[in-house]
Order: sequence, then structure tokens, then C-alpha cells
Amino acid sequence: MTWYENEVSELEKNTREQPAGNRPVVFYGSSSIRLWKTLANDFLELDLLNLGFGGSTLAACTWFFDRLVVPANPRSVVFYAGDNDLGDGRHPEEVYLFFCAFAEKMRRHLPQVPLTFLSIKISPSRWNLVGQIRWTNQLIAGEIGRMPHAQLVNTTDPLLGADGRPAREYFESDGLHLSPRGYQVWKNALQAHVDNF
Repeated sequence: MTWYENEVSELEKNTREQPAGNRPVVFYGSSSIRLWKTLANDFLELDLLNLGFGGSTLAACTWFFDRLVVPANPRSVVFYAGDNDLGDGRHPEEVYLFFCAFAEKMRRHLPQVPLTFLSIKISPSRWNLVGQIRWTNQLIAGEIGRMPHAQLVNTTDPLLGADGRPAREYFESDGLHLSPRGYQVWKNALQAHVDNF
């Protein structure tokens, strides 16, 4: 986890600089969150804090939860991760267990705080993992269904074309990260759930 340290330390500093008593909606997770440059403008009605850090796995997000999410005193957490775990060769069942560990941290430290999980995207560069991604999403959805203040938002299927494959215009040239049009799709998917944040 040490290679995340510089970015995590910078995020800790951003959290400390929040106004006293502030309770933001925390967007937490991997580079899909970190690179959402239009996030504040996309949800002008929300007081947001972006705590995404590049290349992070669901395991890393769980590891740094106590340092990043808890001190932010969030009124809600919007979370995206798991993509990189699968890309690193982790099995869906492992990623599910990482999510369970994350959920346990939510229950222990932020028991009344709502959690919104964005389902893991299917990207052109990870098309070979499509079956594993869908199974991971299904496992996590089952766990979320047992959590009293949690919801899953389907941010996977809206990125697919009529042929069932990821639509290239929603991704950058690397075939992994979302393009501005891709983030617009995510914004639209989340918009119906903003009242729960």
C-alpha cells in the first residue's frame, strides 16, 4: 500500500482544510472518481469532497478508509472500486470479500451514513473480464441488499452499446478510463438517486 502514500497524504490535507462542521458527500474510490473533473459542476446542489486516488483497488480503499473517509465526517459516501482488483488478477469472490470488509468499516465507524456503490464498469481494455465483472457486481449487490443504508447504482450497463459491448465514445483512448461523455452517462445514472445522498 506504500505506493499510494503521497496521494493519500495529499487527500488527508484536503480533508483537514474542510470548514469545521462541514459534512460533505464524499466521492471515494479509484481513478474513475479521481479523474471526474466535472464532478462539482455535475452536482451543484451537493457539497462534495473528491477522495479518489489513482490506481486504487477496493482493498486499498478499505485499507485507507480510517484515514480518508472517517475524518471527512461525510453525510453520505459514493463509492467506486473493484475495477483494478479484477485487472490485477483478483477473483470475484476476493473482491466481494474486500467489499464486505469495507461494509464492516462503514457499519463500525459511520453506521447511519448512506452508502451508494457504483457498479463496476465494463471497459474495452478489460472486455476479457466481462464475466468476472458481472459476477462481482452480482455478489456485491447481494451484500448491499443486506445493508440498511446502502444502494447500488447501475453504472455498468449504460456504458454499453446496442451490441452489448462497451461503447468506445464513453472511454478515453486507453480503453479504460471514462471520457467526458462517459462521465455524463454516470451523472445521468446517479441523478435519480441524488435525494438519497
